[in-house]
Amino acid sequence: MEQRDPLDYDALVIGAGISGLYQLYRLRELGLRVRVLEAGSGVGGTWYWNRYPGARFDSESYSYGYSFSQELLDEWSWSEHFAPQPETLRYLNYVADKFDLRRDITFHSRVGAAHYREDSGQWDVTVEHGSRYRARFLITAIGPLSAPTLPRIEGVETFQGSSFHTARWPHEPVGFAGKRVAVIGTGATGVQTIQEVAKTVGHLTVFQRTPNWCAPLHNGPIDAETQRRIKAGYPEMFARCRETFACFLHTPDPRGTFEVAPQEREAFFEKLYAERGFGIWQGNFRDILTDRAANAAVSDFVARKIRQRVKDQAVAEKLIPKNHGFGTRRVPLETKYYEAYNQPNVRLVDITETPIERITPKGLKTSDAEYEFDIIIYATGFDAITGSFDRIDMRGLGGQKLKDKWANGPQTFLGVKVEGFPNMFMLMGPHTALGNIPRSIEYNVDWVTGLIRYMQEHKLSRADARPEAVAAWTDHVKALGEGLLSNEVNSWMTGINTNVEGKQTRIIARYSGSAPAYRARCDAVAANGYRELVLA
Repeated sequence: MEQRDPLDYDALVIGAGISGLYQLYRLRELGLRVRVLEAGSGVGGTWYWNRYPGARFDSESYSYGYSFSQELLDEWSWSEHFAPQPETLRYLNYVADKFDLRRDITFHSRVGAAHYREDSGQWDVTVEHGSRYRARFLITAIGPLSAPTLPRIEGVETFQGSSFHTARWPHEPVGFAGKRVAVIGTGATGVQTIQEVAKTVGHLTVFQRTPNWCAPLHNGPIDAETQRRIKAGYPEMFARCRETFACFLHTPDPRGTFEVAPQEREAFFEKLYAERGFGIWQGNFRDILTDRAANAAVSDFVARKIRQRVKDQAVAEKLIPKNHGFGTRRVPLETKYYEAYNQPNVRLVDITETPIERITPKGLKTSDAEYEFDIIIYATGFDAITGSFDRIDMRGLGGQKLKDKWANGPQTFLGVKVEGFPNMFMLMGPHTALGNIPRSIEYNVDWVTGLIRYMQEHKLSRADARPEAVAAWTDHVKALGEGLLSNEVNSWMTGINTNVEGKQTRIIARYSGSAPAYRARCDAVAANGYRELVLA
């Protein structure tokens, strides 16, 4: 392949997922020379890598797609309320083709290092196979959940059967009929995998460390009349997503849990449990994530549902979390997940009672038994939020490593800028509003594009964050997290990952305020001429 002159890019974007594709589209509008560097062989990001059985949206499909092109909205029709991974990947390929994005993407190019050169005011980026690129601007579109982690268990490499991390699933089909399968992990990915594998497996053993509160997805096909209503209602729907707390179609009920009578409260919980999507988490009473008694009420409700759905009450008790309340960790949405444990060929093993000691050539050994498997599936999650940055040797002014700068937790301005890393912009970095990710992505991309446009118009070539602005924003993010029950819980949302050395201390890695408040703050920065940045 012909090597391009390493000096001829205005901007480099790392990642060709939802963020990277849209950022490329927007930067082209500014007339910039852009190159996207993508580790995979195709576009899609999350939806390229995560091909595990059962992978699908748990935000409503129509609220998840891009909103920037009316033509795209008119042309694309989602087949289900919560689309499966293959359909989502087709959608992102459709977008890449429609807007001719591939010509500016280099695939098979995992970025290993990105160093800022003070003498030239440019970023020097090296991919793992050795190619080097330079550009004025560096934009990370690497996602908060893109650095998969295997468990720190002895013997992982010795297993002689087939083994896969869910985020590195093979592109060819994997069959489970007649096979002895182990799934390690019961987070959101594990739940989706387990309920799907259970349909055809010979025998499935689930190894659970931490049970999660799960709620029904209630998925279904979209009929022609519903499709027509969805397409006609896109403007109102996207307007609602801009108004809600986390950009979902659901937003907290303004009432407190104990402001309603017990019978009415129970009826409200029942209503939410029977509805599609995240309503029971994102559309519940306003205090369930801050008031312990309120959280206990909804937790008790969901626990009763689990006991009703799982026949063996000893198994049901293992599936009910005891160390955190409902909604204080990310809530997996499921379809007959709990019913899978009613099958005679599905077994649940609690590894807090009988820990896994090692993986063996034929399976694995716990403290009380040895198991033989044909397939081991690691649904063991990600080094979240900061992990994808840690895997790149990123260095700013004076050669300072980003990993060292964030050793005690991320420090950012608006979750977009890091002081001492000029002209580097993060899409969906730490301290941004997460929620319904594509809605937040579009805003993040548009804000970054607006800043670069401002720099063009004012003949500015360098943007860095002022240290006082970083300190103020980081303190603001920490203050927003006070009083949230979720920040008292070990999870990826608080930076905990027992599979990663040095990540056993809780940090505030995400913005906990409302998305409208986040956008208002970012808009104010732009309206005031980006005074919190050093522009040169």
